[in-house]
Amino acid sequence: MSSNLLSIGASGARAAQVALDVTSQNIANASTAGYVRRSTELAEVAATGYFGTIKDVSLSGVRVAKVVRNADAFRQAEVRRTGSDTARASSEVDGLTNISNALEQANTYTAITTFQAALQKLKENPTDSSLRASVIESARTMVDTFQIAGQELDAVGNGLQSSVKDGISQVNTLAGELARTNLRLTRAADASSDQTALLDQRDQLLSQLSQYANLGTTFASDGSVAVTIGGTSGPSLVTGGASVPVTATFDATAGTVTFDAGGTPLSLSGGSLAGQQAALTKLAQIHGDLNTLAGDIVTTVNHAQSTGVDLAGAPGANLLTGSDTTTIALATSNGSKIATAPATAGPGSRDTANLDAMRAALATTNPAGRMDGILFDISSTVASRTVTRDALKTISDSASTSLSAEAGVDLNTEAVNLVRFQQAFQASGKVMQVATTLFDTLLNIR
Repeated sequence: MSSNLLSIGASGARAAQVALDVTSQNIANASTAGYVRRSTELAEVAATGYFGTIKDVSLSGVRVAKVVRNADAFRQAEVRRTGSDTARASSEVDGLTNISNALEQANTYTAITTFQAALQKLKENPTDSSLRASVIESARTMVDTFQIAGQELDAVGNGLQSSVKDGISQVNTLAGELARTNLRLTRAADASSDQTALLDQRDQLLSQLSQYANLGTTFASDGSVAVTIGGTSGPSLVTGGASVPVTATFDATAGTVTFDAGGTPLSLSGGSLAGQQAALTKLAQIHGDLNTLAGDIVTTVNHAQSTGVDLAGAPGANLLTGSDTTTIALATSNGSKIATAPATAGPGSRDTANLDAMRAALATTNPAGRMDGILFDISSTVASRTVTRDALKTISDSASTSLSAEAGVDLNTEAVNLVRFQQAFQASGKVMQVATTLFDTLLNIR
């Protein structure tokens, strides 16, 4: 009896010691990113042959069945999916906000209305040199704001492209590391501390990858994972110990970007790369609209100039040059070159028929209204995407909280476990002490 008590007590002490070690590991890693709480599963130990009868069962203590990672695969997948959606929305809003700020700060709308107001003021006295100079200066300000807006939009595009390149580099680095983790998982012993640490690393790498792109995952029995990028139907990114490089191709003319994985075209719907791609597409549209508006203003003003004569009675020459935000410029700084009079008028004419025609043409082209439309387009897009981002963030936060409640370390719970397993260890020691005392007592009987 006493020998059985010794083995039972010893098994209890060993099991309690392992449980204490696991609890201590949880406490030590309470703030470690990606760490998943462990717990011990205990099982009884049974032996046959008690009292010489093999049909009888003699209970012989306890053993540690396995160390369990308290992570739910479904909740982890939800955190990756919702986090990927939030990352896409956030990066898109950031890009769109920068576009909106670039246009607002250029003050192009104000410059256009000021130019049109200067033309209207010139009608009051078409031969006044100060009024003509005012038109020239307002035209100079207008073309400058178009150039500034174009340059600022180019800067936003360069920033987005740099972010895309960095994201692609991160994806390839993380995919390579995940492939190496897969190899190590295939060699790790089942339920070993090495395997659980590798599983934590695997999940953390997947979480980081999902911030850049939406993923599809298939887990093997050994813990390794096969990953597709762009969803479950997308091209393979990681298979076993091999990863496929992801590349980005920029359209030099439009400024948009496309992706591929190992040469296979890639369509992303989640992650920061998808948001930056959407922002670049919107930037290309806004920049194109602004270029078209700048070109139309140049064409409208110069056409009106060509149908009249200037203050000296000479045929009207171009007031503006260029065809987009990059090339638009003032062709002359001489206010007397403004063709306010019709072609039949002589020098110094106060006839404003051609000026009226220019103002009417500009009213038809409607540069102020179109610029206002461009500003409204980007501002309304920012507003709607912000609402979407906030909603997605609420969903992702909820998923993260749910996963943390299961996989995260609760120090209060671990403190209780420390006391519980310590008492179990002491109790098992007491069992061994009692067994030793009984055995010694029996031996000392005379």
